[in-house]
Amino acid sequence: KTTGKIEAHELRAVLLSFSFVFTILASYYILRPVRDAMSSDWSDAQLSTIWTFTFLISFFVVSLYGYACSKIKFKLLVPSIYGIFALTFYFLFLLTNFFPSLNLINQIFYVWVSVFSLLNISVFWSFMADTYNKEQAKRLFGFIAAGSSLGAFCGPLITILFAKTVGSNGLILISATMLFIPVLIAIFLQRIKETELQNTTPSEFNEQPMGAKIFSGFKELGLNPILLGIGIFIVLYSGMNTIFYYALKNFLTDVDQATRTQIWAGIDLAVNVLSVLTAMFGTGRLASRFGLSVTLPLVPMIITILLFIFALSPMLWTFVGLQIVRRAGEYAITKPAREMLFTTVDRESRFKAKSVIDVVIYRGADVSWGWIYTSLTQLLGFGLAGIAVIGALIASIWSFLAVYLGRYFDNHQITETAEKRYILNVHDVVNKVFAVIWITIQ
Repeated sequence: KTTGKIEAHELRAVLLSFSFVFTILASYYILRPVRDAMSSDWSDAQLSTIWTFTFLISFFVVSLYGYACSKIKFKLLVPSIYGIFALTFYFLFLLTNFFPSLNLINQIFYVWVSVFSLLNISVFWSFMADTYNKEQAKRLFGFIAAGSSLGAFCGPLITILFAKTVGSNGLILISATMLFIPVLIAIFLQRIKETELQNTTPSEFNEQPMGAKIFSGFKELGLNPILLGIGIFIVLYSGMNTIFYYALKNFLTDVDQATRTQIWAGIDLAVNVLSVLTAMFGTGRLASRFGLSVTLPLVPMIITILLFIFALSPMLWTFVGLQIVRRAGEYAITKPAREMLFTTVDRESRFKAKSVIDVVIYRGADVSWGWIYTSLTQLLGFGLAGIAVIGALIASIWSFLAVYLGRYFDNHQITETAEKRYILNVHDVVNKVFAVIWITIQ
């Protein structure tokens, strides 16, 4: 029997995989508002320093993970990764209880949650690629991925409901405990991989070591104008993230820790719900009907207009609303549209350069923009209205670049379609010629 696209013998593995990604996303989205609420306790310069350490440690950890993937079997690697994160969060929970006034512990926690956010989903999909074969992946990964959306909804909801009751430390404990669930699921999935899924050979999706990709990808990025354009697009995107993040954490400086956590969780919840609805009913229609030349710059243009309006009347809840619209639009529209751009380059360039863009360019841009924001506020004395105007100008440049990249994609698609039609026409003519020759011979 078949359940939808899921074969009967695959059902248990698929439900376990769904539960796996649901748990790790819920766990992360419980921790994320706790982490972000801490940022209001630090100055812009302190936060920029923390971001710098986050970049360096993330680069090291991701590279180390990529190397480990080539040396250690996933059946040992995956449970170990989530087990280590669970234990470290338990340890940080104990430290925050024993030394509640020690700011260094909060800073370490902030950095470590940021590192966890990088590996959380990456490790999961690496494991899924090792568990299912190519044919199964095409049928099953869409359903499994829905678990991440549900987890991203439930995580912030848990934080909103229990932040006042159990406090930030209690939320850390809940999240850390949840991370032991994927450890058990990973072990069990390995056991039924051969017996129920009937996969005895290595999957075609196994990843290459991250280190090799990173260093060979710089050349691909520098030589390909479109990849370079995507890299600059990410830098400008990061600028928007930084401006909104720093501004919001400064808005919440005088708010107590539990309320801050609830506000950040509420933003995450609203963003995740709005992103899912937009992605389900809007993104595909936009891209299909108007092309990428309209879809890709849509959110940057909206942000430009809203930032100019906000500069005239900067208020907390207006800014929170703007943050929700910005993030939901970027997740549901801009990011999927940006990922489409990678289809215009060859497979080798795409995979080598993508890791450079996602890790080095993205995280490096975060650090750079953090220090730029700090310089504007603490050295040049810019207020929130002035920062909003600068943000609008950056968003304008982002919009123009998005139009250029979108047009390139649309023109590339038209050219590709024309080439396919030409090939089909030639093929049809050749068939007719051969048919005439065959009839004549007969």
